[in-house]
Amino acid sequence: MPLISVITPSYRPVPEQLLEAYESVRAQELPRGWEVEWVIQEDGDTGAALDILPADPVVRFATGRRGGVALTRNMALARARGDLVKNLDHDDVLTPGVLARDIEVLASDPLVQWTTSPVLDLLPDGSTVAFDSDPAPGRIEPGHVFEHWRTHGYRLPVHPTSICIRRPLAVALGGWMGVPGSDDTGLLVPASVVSYGYFHAEAGLLYRKWPGQETAASGHYAPMEWSLRMRLIEERAETVRKLWPDVVGVTWGGRGGGV
Repeated sequence: MPLISVITPSYRPVPEQLLEAYESVRAQELPRGWEVEWVIQEDGDTGAALDILPADPVVRFATGRRGGVALTRNMALARARGDLVKNLDHDDVLTPGVLARDIEVLASDPLVQWTTSPVLDLLPDGSTVAFDSDPAPGRIEPGHVFEHWRTHGYRLPVHPTSICIRRPLAVALGGWMGVPGSDDTGLLVPASVVSYGYFHAEAGLLYRKWPGQETAASGHYAPMEWSLRMRLIEERAETVRKLWPDVVGVTWGGRGGGV
């Protein structure tokens, strides 16, 4: 039976936020025949998430050594069994129907290797704020995201944390990139140079804005570190494009002949 894996790194989760993330996964209605697993990987070994979440066979939890968010995502990727991999941070919320939309695109269009969605900022008072620079919905040509990113001050036209990606492509690229705070950009940008993507019309994620989030810390925007990681992501994408010049348009099949 085809499976989509939602993978979530966890470190010192806020109970109410983790429960909202859980409820957003469990509320998803999937296309007929599909199943979902929620693969939670703790950045550490406290088992804190298990003390918060109800017993549920959909939830697959594991602990590990402290190593940061990129390593933790990749350990979750290693444990994930689905041919499609959906990212979800432990303080964010999936909107209704987003997994079905991801599956429908990736199951029907073999050229598309990843999808993203509009993201709404979720403010502490419960209100949401939309972005005003989303691209038109539909297929995204190879190279478009990369060229926009590097010609617009390293600002992406789509939100990388909303990505759903075929597992073989994610693995071939080394998973989430080992850079502080931009590991999701480090996966999306090289994926975008060697494959078609897709942008949904409907919002797919509520991105929680709160003082405890990693991107709210001042160090996330330290000029030297930010410049170094942007430079490395750009070099990675350029190198991938040079090494894989004939990959665009090739279908990355699933491990078990799935989507």
